[in-house]
Amino acid sequence: MGEKASKVNWIVSDITEFKPHSSFDVWHDRATFHFLTTDGQIIKYIKQATKFVSGYLVIGTFSQNGPKKCSGLEIKQYNEEELTSELKKGFDKIRCVSEDHTTPFNTIQNFLFCSFKRQLTVKPAIPSPTS
Repeated sequence: MGEKASKVNWIVSDITEFKPHSSFDVWHDRATFHFLTTDGQIIKYIKQATKFVSGYLVIGTFSQNGPKKCSGLEIKQYNEEELTSELKKGFDKIRCVSEDHTTPFNTIQNFLFCSFKRQLTVKPAIPSPTS
């Protein structure tokens, strides 16, 4: 990205403890979501993303053809339908693609990359005063 990298808000955090101070037009997650293996962790992530993403969410996670562990840690694999289902309350899928990633150890890991758009929420009508 060169000089443009300074225009990106780079954040390193434990997603289950992340406390944003603003919303994000674009949230890009490359290889975090698949490390969330409990319902509680996944719920926290989706709650944070739904609350703080105002535009687009991109997630790269291990596909069902990918590894079952990463860096010695258990992971959760996804297919397009499963990932879309996890995010259906808050996001509409735009597109998903699978990609083989060659690691520095010359092994192949299959990823699923999906992009989503934040659903517009309809605010309840404010009742008008009666005369």
